[in-house]
Amino acid sequence: MASLGRSLLSLVAFSTSVSCYLADWNETHVKNPRWPPHARFHNGQTMSMGLCLGGLTAYYTWRRSAQASGSGWGGLAAERDSITTAALLGSLYWVTGMSGILYPGTKWQDPEFGEGAPQKVVFGMHVVLCWIGWWLEMKRLS
Repeated sequence: MASLGRSLLSLVAFSTSVSCYLADWNETHVKNPRWPPHARFHNGQTMSMGLCLGGLTAYYTWRRSAQASGSGWGGLAAERDSITTAALLGSLYWVTGMSGILYPGTKWQDPEFGEGAPQKVVFGMHVVLCWIGWWLEMKRLS
C-alpha cells in the first residue's frame, strides 16, 4: 500500500542508489588525477555499497508480508519488521558517510574544491527523511 512513510523511504532508497554516482563520478573523486588507484578502488566500493543499500531499502519497503502472500506467519509484525529493516538499511550509507570525518587526516573536501561541507546537510537530511518515513509508517500500521 502506498503511503507517505513508504514514499519517503522510497525517495531515500532511490537517492542512496544514484546520488553517490552523481556526486562522485567527476573530477573531485573518480576522475581526480591526484587520486591513487587504491583510493579510486575504495570510492568504487562506496558507490557500489550505496547502490546495494538503496536496492535493499526499496526491497524491504515494498516487500509483501507473509500473511498477504498466504503463508500467514504474522503479517503485521512482519510488515513492521520490514519497514524497520528498510529504515536501518536506508540510513546506513548516510550515517557512515558522516562518520568519515572522524578519521585522522580527513576533510569534507579536498582544498582545491573549497572548504565547505555540503555532506553535513545532505547526509543528515537523508537520515532524518528515512526515520520520518519509518515513524509515519509505524503510525499507519498501528
